Amino acid sequence: MPEAFKNLIHAGTVAHAARHLRRAWPGFDAARFEHLAGSGLEALEMKARAMQIATALQACLPGDFGQAAQMVEAALAPPGEPESEGLTGWVVWSLGEWVARCVADQPRELHRGLQCLHALTQRFSAEFAIRPLLRDHPAEVWPVLGRWAEDPIPTVRRLASEGSRPRLPWGLRLQALVRDPSPAFPVLLRLQDDPDDAVRRSVANHLNDIGKDHPALLADWLADHLPGAPAPRRQLLRHASRTLIKAGDPRVLSAWGLGRRFRGEAALSMAPGTVAVGGEVTLQVTLRSTARTAQTLVVDYAVQHVGARGERSPKVFKGWNLELAAGETRTLVKRHSLRPITTRRYHPGWHPVSLRVNGVSVAEGGFELSPAPGRSQAG
Repeated sequence: MPEAFKNLIHAGTVAHAARHLRRAWPGFDAARFEHLAGSGLEALEMKARAMQIATALQACLPGDFGQAAQMVEAALAPPGEPESEGLTGWVVWSLGEWVARCVADQPRELHRGLQCLHALTQRFSAEFAIRPLLRDHPAEVWPVLGRWAEDPIPTVRRLASEGSRPRLPWGLRLQALVRDPSPAFPVLLRLQDDPDDAVRRSVANHLNDIGKDHPALLADWLADHLPGAPAPRRQLLRHASRTLIKAGDPRVLSAWGLGRRFRGEAALSMAPGTVAVGGEVTLQVTLRSTARTAQTLVVDYAVQHVGARGERSPKVFKGWNLELAAGETRTLVKRHSLRPITTRRYHPGWHPVSLRVNGVSVAEGGFELSPAPGRSQAG
């Protein structure tokens, strides 16, 4: 069984941090820090572990933020070096949280805090820590992000995009940007042709976030930046379009040449017809073209998940991208897991399934979900 993700932050992480903070400042109370940061750590989930270490940092680092930030920066490993050389990796999440809390308590330290995040993000992304600063001080932080988009260091450039995503997973939702994402457009425009793959992936995810709330804005972006785009930008924009392609947005589908309805016949079957939570069903799709020319198709499927109170909500899953020749018949097979995960719980009941081709439902099926063996209801 794979190691639990939360165990990436553990007692050794705390001891390692204490050692290097003591190296940077001999007056650092390493024993108190280890007690505060490590007490009951194993019982906590991952984010709670990171937050507990941040609280211990608040208690043990100097109250003068400038002095404390200088000490933290001195304890960092050189960028790209192993942990043995200093602080890097998951503990930097806690260091970023410490910066965000200090700036919240001492707003005059905003620019010193941003300087510290510039250093931290070269060892582990500061995408979570920058968000409350951007929420509370947008007029001061946006110009900094604009400069970071020009920074020679790729991880700093990535932070300019990733830290300002409206809906960053695990991160504070930036409601002002959910309502109006336009302040980020200059940063995204600068970075969409960045030479670094990680930076471009961040831009794609940022644009995908925007499309969830403002489909027309993403469609406008595609209209402006897709025609004649080099291959890396096309790949970025395709990834940015994934949610709206699944949703069958007409303008986005049209931008990718996928706006036409499927010309042909489709069939969907599910096996087994009844499956327990934790099992899987197999989808078999048959597509028969009646067109005289080839068709480029995006084939997805939507499952109507049963909720705790019996209500249903759809979730679209990625299927296949293909070109179907004139008159061709093709069979596609995919396994769909019903194993509970952190972000999804399953409940017994009939689950309708809709097959979508180029965003349009063309066939339907479904399966009955039963409780997991030995349980009266889904976990």
